[in-house]
Amino acid sequence: MDTSRSAVLTPEIAPPERIDLGDMVMRRWQRGDAGAQFRAIEASYEELHTWMPWLPGRRTWEQQAEFIEAAVANWPADGNCNYGLFDSAGTLLGTVGLHDRIGPPALEIGYWCHTAYTGRGVITRSVAALTGIVLALPGVERVEIHCDAANVRSAAVPRRLGWRLARTEPRERQTPGESGREMVWVCESADLPVGSGDQAGRATQHGAGDATGR
Repeated sequence: MDTSRSAVLTPEIAPPERIDLGDMVMRRWQRGDAGAQFRAIEASYEELHTWMPWLPGRRTWEQQAEFIEAAVANWPADGNCNYGLFDSAGTLLGTVGLHDRIGPPALEIGYWCHTAYTGRGVITRSVAALTGIVLALPGVERVEIHCDAANVRSAAVPRRLGWRLARTEPRERQTPGESGREMVWVCESADLPVGSGDQAGRATQHGAGDATGR
């Protein structure tokens, strides 16, 4: 997180650590998840390496352990609230992260799906749920998704949810698949469907009952 900017996410202002979606749960990473996340990244390496700047090469176990320890230590962790997405059997399906790196009054959502579970709406459902919750947080007026214009699967998520494409602008290529054109998708409270606020409130209440929010 850019420490020169005012923080939007703080220990007092953050989404719940657990969000129940019925047949799927979004929850904060735990130490016991290290192996499952490591294997998911390895299984999805070709896709992730193509688009994700944080994976320029194969992830080492030391890097994995460092990530998990940071996620366990604080919520948010260095301006990030990172969730694992699990089905009812406890299988890791993907991840969604909320990032405080674009400055108030906005937050950014990022995500990736395990290669074996793409095309099932896992990410779309998770992003929709998190968006409603985040826009109900104090001081948050806008949520953004940033992705390369060539990353069709990533761009399909905000497009499917009815987000607005605010702009497409040049950006230095950081991964093998990037075109150097970044799309910035935006969702504001007024853009949410009627009733989303009520659903977000129920999800937040459920999550707060399972976690401290710290």
